[in-house]
Amino acid sequence: MFFTINKRVEGDYMIKYMGTPTIETERLILRKLDLTDAKSVYDHWLSDERVMDNLIKGAHKSISETNMRVAEIVSNYEKQDFCYWGIQLKESGVLIGCIDFYNFDMLTENCNVGYSLGFHWWNKGYGTEALKAIVEFGFKQMNIHKISAAHNTDNPASGVIMAKVGMKQEGTIKHMIRNAKKLYKDCAVYGLLHEDYIKNNDNIQSNILKIVF
Repeated sequence: MFFTINKRVEGDYMIKYMGTPTIETERLILRKLDLTDAKSVYDHWLSDERVMDNLIKGAHKSISETNMRVAEIVSNYEKQDFCYWGIQLKESGVLIGCIDFYNFDMLTENCNVGYSLGFHWWNKGYGTEALKAIVEFGFKQMNIHKISAAHNTDNPASGVIMAKVGMKQEGTIKHMIRNAKKLYKDCAVYGLLHEDYIKNNDNIQSNILKIVF
């Protein structure tokens, strides 16, 4: 199914939850995870300290941990307000990371976006490509009012990705998280409003080639 653009109008403040449809970009397929993906998820990012040091829970020590995590994700796909995509390379079919919307706020119609990408696929533009597509989907299809994100200040590369999709740094929060090594991390917080996104992207070619619900 191809998609149309929904534009927020004055008084139209309800998020249109659509679950986790398959989204195609130039080089990527963003799709639901499957139970059979657990080994790739474990091997490509969840077991890698270089990737997981930036997250609260830390790297997985065994495939059984990842099996449980993937099963938890899969069990939530029946919910329309659950938006969690695996990032798959279109050419090779390799699963290289994940991206999701979370912390939906019904009062403000705001949410957060988070993403992880396997180390071997850093600095190739895949994170930017995935985030551009998901932000576009969130604003133009789901009618989200504001999308926010944060990164550890010792991981500035993530901030570069956020800036490339139009997010602006709104400040830094001291000791916002504590990682699995019990180290506190300062985080830079970014945000982007629906109205600003539309103003700056309304006449720009879409980052999404196709959406299949």
